[in-house]
Amino acid sequence: MKIAILNGSPRENGNTSALCKAFADGVKENGHFVQILNIGKMNIAGCKDCKYCKGENKGVCVQNDDMQKVYPLLAEADMVVFASPVYYWGFTGQMQSAITRFYPFPKLSAKKYALILSSGSENVVNGIIYQYTSMVNYFGGENLGVKKFFGGDQKSAKNLEEMKEFGKNIK
Repeated sequence: MKIAILNGSPRENGNTSALCKAFADGVKENGHFVQILNIGKMNIAGCKDCKYCKGENKGVCVQNDDMQKVYPLLAEADMVVFASPVYYWGFTGQMQSAITRFYPFPKLSAKKYALILSSGSENVVNGIIYQYTSMVNYFGGENLGVKKFFGGDQKSAKNLEEMKEFGKNIK
């Protein structure tokens, strides 16, 4: 299986990145191909609603930025994992910009999805979970789980092992 992890964190060594890596390590043990895309460090603008992708150039975005590196992986992925820190009740701006750029596709072709969230507070994730669940339902995919980590030591051995086990259980 080909798995694309979209990491919306701009922090290369932050909590979300560590959780993504642990998940990827578990997935690799099952022989799956996994690629972590550091969306938070990419130059991706939001959708302009110019309709270029809906006209003669179906499925092609007029914007030439780092999203062009993401599109081929989304097209091939059997599973997409959204991972994001929660700074202010939503996905990071970088992740949200990437999500708006799914517009050229009627639906993503992946059939399996998961969500990884990292936050200082557990009271700020409901909006993201609703958005994620709505997207998965729209894509006609299967939600394999939502993993939420809060507070202090999110990179604890216990949490990283939980993420690795989650990855190992992906079939």
